[in-house]
Amino acid sequence: MGTILQSLGRTIAAGVVLVILLAVLVGNVPMGHAWGAFLMRWMHVVCGVMWIGLLWYFNFVQIPSMPKIPDEHKPAIGKVIAPAALFWFRWAALATVVTGLLLAWMTGYVAAALGLQRPFLAIGIGMWLALIMAFNVWFIIWPNQKKALGIVTVPPEEKAKAARLAMLISRTNTMLSLPMLYCMVAQQNGGL
Repeated sequence: MGTILQSLGRTIAAGVVLVILLAVLVGNVPMGHAWGAFLMRWMHVVCGVMWIGLLWYFNFVQIPSMPKIPDEHKPAIGKVIAPAALFWFRWAALATVVTGLLLAWMTGYVAAALGLQRPFLAIGIGMWLALIMAFNVWFIIWPNQKKALGIVTVPPEEKAKAARLAMLISRTNTMLSLPMLYCMVAQQNGGL
């Protein structure tokens, strides 16, 4: 077991094997469209957990902790941890949007939801909030984080301005994540 858990790749592979075993042993699901939609929904949730988990990590842990970290240790955050977390953050955002749109297409409600039509109003609002958040990740947060982290060289005053803008938009996404998650859950549970 130690060999599996010492490698992230082997840990994830073991988790996938466990999922397959559960699906085969417990689930009596015929392979077909319903199974494909279920699988896409599961992948959407997995990607979404990574995306929102990292968003909340940045806002609940990293940003508030930075003033408490001694200056000599901050390069480890800015040069190692933050770039790695931002890599997974932005790709998880894209994967969440893609799997969500594919799921909505597979189940036949993508146009009605994006058009904010009933009975898909709640999921449609959630989808639009997620699209806004993903736009923010790729076109505001990431470009500004590259400046703030020194991946792109800019003058110190521009670096500080970029860091502040990235933080404010990240906080905006944190705020939007709550109604987005509410809408996603509300659709299947009669809320909104």
